[in-house]
Amino acid sequence: MDALSEMLRVVRMVGAIFIHARFTAPWCYYSPRADIAAPFLEPGAERVVIFHMVTEGECVVDMPGLPSVRLGAGDVVIFPRGDAHCMASEEGMKPGPGGDLCKLLSRRPRQLVYGGGGARTRIACGYLACDERLARMLLAGLPPLVKVNVRGSNAGAWLEASLRYALGEARSPRPGGEGVLAKLAEVLFIEVLRLYMNQKQPDRVGWLAGLADPVVGAALNAMHARPTHAWTLDALAAHAASSRSVLAERFRQLMGTTPIHYLAQVRMLIAANLLRQTNASLARVAEDVGYQTDTAFIRAFRREYGVPPATWRRSQSPTALPT
Repeated sequence: MDALSEMLRVVRMVGAIFIHARFTAPWCYYSPRADIAAPFLEPGAERVVIFHMVTEGECVVDMPGLPSVRLGAGDVVIFPRGDAHCMASEEGMKPGPGGDLCKLLSRRPRQLVYGGGGARTRIACGYLACDERLARMLLAGLPPLVKVNVRGSNAGAWLEASLRYALGEARSPRPGGEGVLAKLAEVLFIEVLRLYMNQKQPDRVGWLAGLADPVVGAALNAMHARPTHAWTLDALAAHAASSRSVLAERFRQLMGTTPIHYLAQVRMLIAANLLRQTNASLARVAEDVGYQTDTAFIRAFRREYGVPPATWRRSQSPTALPT
């Protein structure tokens, strides 16, 4: 299994399409920072990443300190750092009365109709909630706004058709519509990451850039395929058909850490998932993530999460009281 698939498999992710908007020019809508929107979208989520897909027409995205970005049908934008932004029919516009997304999120409608009656734009707004460490790892090195067009991908036509169908179903009395939209939100987000990863741009760093690199990507895939294996730098270099020094230098340049330290982080992500979702003993969890003794596992977990695994597990219980 490749590193991206394995990463998404082991860590809890929840997606949803929360707005199907039909705007008519002139219009402008404000999206607050993701941490403000998160309690309305996914209470208790460690991290929420908001994204928008234009299914018809065009618009612009304005963010403080950045040039306007124009979007057309098939474009998807995500905001890796959760920055506030405005979406509008023309750049430089200000949101008017009723254009505050916070008020909209408190009601959670499936459809929004807004604007002055001119040219039409349709946008599906979604989010992905996930573990904070997973978000930092996946989205590290990305710019404040990531834009891709899904119509050029093999999955693009299927995604758009499926999204239109599911949005229609969500407004019908038939059960299951929102569940379909939730799965589509996750698939759409993953497709955006895959498309962005395949865009060849110089000086790109971060996890997706590492995965796209032939040498670093081979090492990442090896570690995610066998996270419990006692990998060494020499073994990873051989697997990546690289020298030890080239792998170490390239890995640090793109990932900001060493392969062995990265492997420890991956093991702790898997351990956290097991602690949160199973009743397995600490000894079993330690063994399942490649540690020979409880002591070594507890020390590694405390180093990554700041508390022992048993304490962390109790804090994840829905009935846990604040301390």
